[in-house]
Amino acid sequence: MDPAEFQRARSPEAKRLREAAILDAARELATERGIRQVTLTDIAARAGMHKSALLRYFETREEIFLRLTAAGWQEWSPALAARLREIRDPGPATVAQAFAATLAQRGMFCDLLAQAPLNLERNVSVDAVRDFKLAGFAAREDIFAALDERLPALSRGDGLDLIATAVALAGAFWQIATPGPEVAALYRSDPRLAHAVIEVEPRLARILTATLTGMLSGPAQVAQAAQGAQSAQVAQKDS
Repeated sequence: MDPAEFQRARSPEAKRLREAAILDAARELATERGIRQVTLTDIAARAGMHKSALLRYFETREEIFLRLTAAGWQEWSPALAARLREIRDPGPATVAQAFAATLAQRGMFCDLLAQAPLNLERNVSVDAVRDFKLAGFAAREDIFAALDERLPALSRGDGLDLIATAVALAGAFWQIATPGPEVAALYRSDPRLAHAVIEVEPRLARILTATLTGMLSGPAQVAQAAQGAQSAQVAQKDS
C-alpha cells in the first residue's frame, strides 16, 4: 500500500488488520536484518504507511517487538509441547534436546528473548508490559502440561526454572552465535578465537541436560553428593 493511499482504520476489524500488517512488516524486517537494525520508519515504510499513521496503532517500536515476543511464546510453547509428547524415552537428554532444537529453529524468537528484558520492556507503557507478561505466563501452561506427562518427577518449580534457563540461554547464545559481519570475519580469520564461535542447539542441549539431571536427582542423592564434596574438601585440607 502506498503511504498516500493509506486511510485510518475506522472499525475494530480494520484496526486489527492494520495492526497485523504492521506486525508482519516488523517480523519480515527483523528476520532479514536483526531486531536492532530495524527502526520505526523502516516498519512504516514496509507496511506502506507514514510513520505518523503507524503511531496511531503502536506507541513505540519496542511495543511492536514486544507484541511479536508474546506471539513467539504462543507459537513456540505448543510446538515444544508436541515435540515433548513425541519422545519415546523421555529423560534429561531427550527432553533437553527438544527444548534446544525447537528454540534454535526460531532465530528471531531467540533474538526477541534477549531484547525483551534489556530494551523492549523499558520503552513501553506499564499496561503493555503487563499484557506481555501475562501472555507469556499463559503460554507456558502448554509446556507445564507436557512436562507433567513426560517427566512426572519434575516439580512445577523445577519446570519453571527449566523454562527460564532455556529461554535465557537461548537468547544469549543466539546473540553470540550471530555477530556482525566484521566480528564474524575476525573469528574466522584468527584460530585463537575459534572458541568464540558457538552453535546454539548443541551448547544449549548440553547445559539443559546437566540441569535436568540435577533436578531429577532426588534429595537423598543431592545430599549425598554435597556430603561427598564436603568430605573431599576436608581431606584436601588435612593432606
